[in-house]
Amino acid sequence: MLVQIPGLLSPQALQQCRDMLAGAPWTDGRVTAGTQSAQVKNNWQLPEQSPQCQALRPVIADALNQNPLFLSAALPKRIFPPLFNRYEGAHNTFGNHIDNAIRYCPVTGQRIRTDLSATVFLSDPDSYEGGELVIEDTYGQHAVKLAAGDMVLYPGSSLHRVEPVTSGVRMAAFFWIESLVRETERRRLLFEMDMAIVELRSTQGDCPPAINLTGCYHNLLRMWAEV
Repeated sequence: MLVQIPGLLSPQALQQCRDMLAGAPWTDGRVTAGTQSAQVKNNWQLPEQSPQCQALRPVIADALNQNPLFLSAALPKRIFPPLFNRYEGAHNTFGNHIDNAIRYCPVTGQRIRTDLSATVFLSDPDSYEGGELVIEDTYGQHAVKLAAGDMVLYPGSSLHRVEPVTSGVRMAAFFWIESLVRETERRRLLFEMDMAIVELRSTQGDCPPAINLTGCYHNLLRMWAEV
C-alpha cells in the first residue's frame, strides 16, 4: 500500500527545515546503509548528532503526531527518529535496494521492525531534475516526486530507488515505522475501513451504520494489534 500524505509539513515547518539544512554539515550517506545498500548508495546525509538533525527531528515528529491520515495508514507503534539526505552533483542517486528489516535506534536503545518506509520531500519538485523515488510492488513501478512538505508512505519490504538528480538539489527526510499491525494487508483493510467511516460520518453523522462500522474497526484492531 502506497499512501501519499499532502501537506504534512506546514509552510512554517518546511521553511524551518530548509533554513537549518542550508548550512548543515553533510557527510557520506553510506554511513547508515546496510551491506547491499552501501554498494548502490551515493548521496549526502546529515549526521545524527548534528545540531540541525537534533533540532529538526521534533519538527517532523510533531507533524506526524498531528496528521490523521498518517496515523490511520501507519498505525504507528514506534517511529525511527527522522534522518535527512541530500542529492546533488556527483552524490546524486541511490540504486535499487530493500531497507533493513530491523534498525537499531540509538536514541531509545530499541530495535524497530521496519514495517513501513517514509519520505518527506523538502525541495520543490521544479527546483531539481530527476530524483524520483521509484517504488516497485505487485502492480509495477511507481515514480513519486511530490511537492515540498508532502510525504509518501510505503511498505518497508518494497524494492525502491532514487533516480539520479541531474540538476539542482533534492533534500528529504526519511524514516521507518513499526506498526501496531504487522501484516500489510490487514493494515490496508483497516485503513480503507477507517477512510470509509470518515466519509460516512461526514455525510450522515453518527448514524447506526457508522457506529456499527466503527465497532467493527476497533474489534479488528483489537484482534490484530501488537502492543
